[in-house]
Amino acid sequence: MRIEAHGPRPVDDTWEQYTRPAAWSEWAPQIRAVRGVTGRIGAGDRGVVHGPLLVRVPFRIVSVDPAARRWTWRVGVGPVGVVLDHGVDPGGPDGSGSTAWADVHAPALLVRGYAPLARLALRRLVAG
Repeated sequence: MRIEAHGPRPVDDTWEQYTRPAAWSEWAPQIRAVRGVTGRIGAGDRGVVHGPLLVRVPFRIVSVDPAARRWTWRVGVGPVGVVLDHGVDPGGPDGSGSTAWADVHAPALLVRGYAPLARLALRRLVAG
């Protein structure tokens, strides 16, 4: 399932915020902090996302393609892990700003529960 949002933030700024874990807590309300990755993400990076209520979830960055503004990570452990593809595209319906998106590869029930929070995060990301 694809979750996306369009906003006025320029595409390069959106990409920068999307690929710097230190910035994730600024726009993603479900993330309190990220440990293990400094600077921009790179393929093979590993870390832990700290969420609300002492939730700690490990992750691994699978791939990053800066030229295409795409990246993929696997969040979780073993069979309960989820793969998410992320990207930033220039413009939106009106041709301005940027569109950030996430393709969530997980059971539909899980995605439906996660989608409203992810959509809110992506709206905050592209809002600038």
